[in-house]
Amino acid sequence: MSTNLYKRLKALLPDAPVLTGTVTVLHADGSADVAQDGGAGQLRVRNPLLQPSGARVYVQGGAITGPAPDLPYVLIEV
Repeated sequence: MSTNLYKRLKALLPDAPVLTGTVTVLHADGSADVAQDGGAGQLRVRNPLLQPSGARVYVQGGAITGPAPDLPYVLIEV
């Protein structure tokens, strides 16, 4: 019986979180700067979907994964 230890280890690790933000700057190399919601900072990520500047987007694993709805940001502390 063959077991791939790398696949088993990788299954234990969590997926990258899904973040939301607004595209602020487009770069010539196909990347974009995204301002995170709530003033959490800016990320430079890949932009394979060619989202325009000002678009609300989802970011996961260093890349824009799709458009996000334009809803107000609400922080709820528990």
